[in-house]
Amino acid sequence: QVQLVESGGGLVQAGGSLRLSCVASGTIFSRDDLGWYRQAPGKERELVARMFSSGSTFYEDSVKGRFTISRDNAKNTAYLHMNSLKPEDTAVYYCYLGENAGSRIGVLDYWGQGTQVTVSS
Repeated sequence: QVQLVESGGGLVQAGGSLRLSCVASGTIFSRDDLGWYRQAPGKERELVARMFSSGSTFYEDSVKGRFTISRDNAKNTAYLHMNSLKPEDTAVYYCYLGENAGSRIGVLDYWGQGTQVTVSS
C-alpha cells in the first residue's frame, strides 16, 4: 500500500520561503510521476507543479520562477521549494504520486494528507 507523508507547511511572511517534503513508501519511487497541488478556501484543487519519472517538469503559470519541484529517489522523497511567497499562495498543499501499475492497469493516483501554507502580508 502506497503511503505519502507530507511535512514543511507553516506560516511565513510575504517574500519568504518554505520547503515542503513528501516521503513515499510502498512504491518503486523512481518510476512514479510526482506532483504538488493546492486548494485554497472556497476554491477547487489546482495543479501547482508536476515532475514525471523522466525528470521533465511542468509548472502552473503563477508559480513559474518561484517554485521548484524536485525529487530524491534514494530517499523516496519529493520536494516543493517555494520562494518569494505571496498571500495568494495560501492554501492546503497536497502531494500527488502517480504509480505506473503497468499497461493493463495504468496509473494509480495517491495523495498525501495535505499541509497548510499560510502567507501573511
